[in-house]
Amino acid sequence: MYRFFVEKYQIHDGRVDITGEDVNHIRNVLRMRPGEEVLISTGDEWEYTCAIERLEEDRVTLRVEDASRPGRELASKIWLFQCLPKGDKMETVIQKAVELGAYTVVPVASSRCVVKLDERRAAQKVVRWNAIAEAAAKQSKRLIIPEVRSVMRFRDALEAAADLDVKLIPYERQDGMEGTRKILNAIRPGQSVAVMIGPEGGFDDAEVQLAREHGFEPVTLGKRILRTETAGMTMLSILMYLLEQD
Repeated sequence: MYRFFVEKYQIHDGRVDITGEDVNHIRNVLRMRPGEEVLISTGDEWEYTCAIERLEEDRVTLRVEDASRPGRELASKIWLFQCLPKGDKMETVIQKAVELGAYTVVPVASSRCVVKLDERRAAQKVVRWNAIAEAAAKQSKRLIIPEVRSVMRFRDALEAAADLDVKLIPYERQDGMEGTRKILNAIRPGQSVAVMIGPEGGFDDAEVQLAREHGFEPVTLGKRILRTETAGMTMLSILMYLLEQD
């Protein structure tokens, strides 16, 4: 079934009113008809199975048939701090991060980032990235739409992670898989986790030291050098495996 997100106020008296761009998508792209079922989420733990009741020009009315709490979200909120990669790689990173359970994605401008965005271009990119996050959330049956934050400078990103419980920074010069396993296995469901991923050129030593001072623990992802778009997916996959509940 297709999934759509609405605000809580749009659910009332056993009905759901869908408005905006989703109306065109339901009517003219998916060509759905009365009686067909869809899934509705309001950004919390509840999921509603609904049947299309009425299709109008600017509104689709659904009838709520069932409400459940499927527990599809990870028990921990994972924040992916992704240093800006070249080209359109950020779009792929966001899409896959959402599929793998990330709660928030924060684009970061570090010293070795090749991409330099002025304020106007950065704002445009964030709008595009949030649209990609929403599409990925629908496709992967997420109960929330993970937010893509505005682009932050490296130091600001470290400060944004200050209140998170666990802070990790994969670093190619970090040795010792045993130490990394110990750090990762100590993470418990319910703890919030920050993951800082470097750009194509990696972090410079001063950034890693600054991250350490802000509570980030360097970890290794193995003996191979991973691309920036691979490193985040690898880290999120490991965390998903460790934190997924029955």
